[in-house]
Amino acid sequence: MNLNLFIYELGKLNIKPTTDQLKKLHRYYELLVEYNKVMNLTGITEEEEVYLKHFYDSLTIARVIDLNNIDSLCDIGTGAGFPGMVLKIMYPSLKVTLVDSLNKRIEFLKKVIKELNLDQIDAIHARAEEYALKNRELFDVVTARAVASLNMLVEYSLPLVKVNGYFIAMKGKNEEANEAIKTLFSKLELVDEFLLPIENSARTLIKIKKEAKTKLKYPRKFADIKKHPL
Repeated sequence: MNLNLFIYELGKLNIKPTTDQLKKLHRYYELLVEYNKVMNLTGITEEEEVYLKHFYDSLTIARVIDLNNIDSLCDIGTGAGFPGMVLKIMYPSLKVTLVDSLNKRIEFLKKVIKELNLDQIDAIHARAEEYALKNRELFDVVTARAVASLNMLVEYSLPLVKVNGYFIAMKGKNEEANEAIKTLFSKLELVDEFLLPIENSARTLIKIKKEAKTKLKYPRKFADIKKHPL
């Protein structure tokens, strides 16, 4: 995806990047490639592939929610910053928290934050389930991009969401997590299935609304979920 096509496709999402935002994305790309030489951040390093599979893909969340009207967002299992870092660049007023269990990735993200002079964004080194236990109902939106099964993501993420806020899972294909959603006092509001431009690979956005406070002691530990899924 070249820059002109990137801008064109973003227009379909009602996103109009400024010159400064495009410069920041490009610098982000340069840092990603530079640090990828010494740590495993991504297997995708060719520029047009990064713009399609990381930058554009991250911004497809705009298909199901207007982030201009959102105050705070948490990205669980952010990896090299997708989608959270991209969303912060394109929605500068958004308060973003990036959470990942690998400290090397967090140190990379802190360098990106400093280099791009971003404010109101934190990079936190923590396991998702541990972070969720200590930071309940803090965020308007929580998102996660292809980091685990939907059942696990729901248990990790919904405790972080404010009542009437949303968890949005960004997946390759649709998955069901109906029992977990009901147990955590939430409802499935929207499933948006579409194809990524150019390569036509499947993508799914699963939007879940939290309707009441999480009263149970969730999330369970990763090992417990693996052994005893809902």
